[in-house]
Amino acid sequence: MFSDAFVGLACTDCDASLTVEDAEPEAIAGAGPCPDCGAPRVPEYDLGRVDSDAVRAGPRAWDRDAVLPFTAETALSAAEGATPSVDAPRIADELGLGSVEIKDEARNPTGSVLDRGLSAAVTAADAAGAELVACASPGNAGQSMAAYAGRVDLRSYAFVPTRSPFSNKAMVNVHGGEMKVVPGRLGDAVDALAEELQSDYVDLGAFASPFRHDGLKTVAYELLADRGWKTPDAVVLPAGTGELVVGVVDGLQECRELGLIDDLPTVYAVQAAGCAPIAAAWEAGTIATEPWETPDTIVGELEVADPPGGDLALAALEEVDGEALTVEDADALESAVAVASTETVEVGLAGGVAAAGLWALAEDGTLAEDDEAVVLNTEAATKAPDVLRSHLMGQGV
Repeated sequence: MFSDAFVGLACTDCDASLTVEDAEPEAIAGAGPCPDCGAPRVPEYDLGRVDSDAVRAGPRAWDRDAVLPFTAETALSAAEGATPSVDAPRIADELGLGSVEIKDEARNPTGSVLDRGLSAAVTAADAAGAELVACASPGNAGQSMAAYAGRVDLRSYAFVPTRSPFSNKAMVNVHGGEMKVVPGRLGDAVDALAEELQSDYVDLGAFASPFRHDGLKTVAYELLADRGWKTPDAVVLPAGTGELVVGVVDGLQECRELGLIDDLPTVYAVQAAGCAPIAAAWEAGTIATEPWETPDTIVGELEVADPPGGDLALAALEEVDGEALTVEDADALESAVAVASTETVEVGLAGGVAAAGLWALAEDGTLAEDDEAVVLNTEAATKAPDVLRSHLMGQGV
């Protein structure tokens, strides 16, 4: 079940650990946060057991099972990964950069980068013998969880806020999942899950599962492989729960440790200005995020007022000499439209936040003339096409 290099789970705050040598496989697969201190747990690997050639080969996420918890043979997979890095020469010319590539995660099975993480998380829950998995989600994670749970007839229950896009709500049910639509925002859905779901369940929320963010690190391996293992100067990605930041940085660091690259790129985490706890903490120079009092952004997937991985994301950015920044909703929407209208790629709202971040970094001189940048589009534009169309209508288009 477990890959050879997987050692076990480690607490991110205390010294507690759960190793494959000392614990039953089901106990590890079904583990949640640390029982001693409540902090998230993360997978640990002995990379000395990994043949670097093994992670160079194969285009899909689970082709790199040498650095994932489970073997490809035991993973619940719908061929996630192998998403293209699309050259964006017109944007590069406009911004005066050496090159721009868009890593288009909209090509995943349910149209979101989260498929990489939920594939691993649902695999773990199924291996643990779970009868019910659940999560509170802005939308994409609930849809993805239902899709993967359906592969093994595992009952799933998504708690989503009313602001969640209709496409997410519809597809949760289409994939066979159950759903509770909670009035309000994500925080209300989190509270409802804790209060209303009384049966035993495995929580697959971000950092409630130790495996979700770990699956996301395959993005880093792929974007580097797409470039022939040549490190870009910058990786720009949207930040909500913090899991994508942590996962991508983990993957980049592993690639350097395995000798696949020599240097790490600078990672820029971009948040919507109306809900930016990670960026606010970064600007204040603190090591911990504070809950955002009045979250208000059109980008619902990033409206995470109290990110469960916020502190870990800050630490990850520090390790790669990264940065967190904010952009306005209008700029995010305009950037998403600009990419779609000039470079073919249909960018979702969260991807628009990352693209707007790239514009800001180029315009303020943070990125230089010869710099090469990779931008992550984390979701399909068809998740919320009405928002993009309304933006155009507001401009008289």
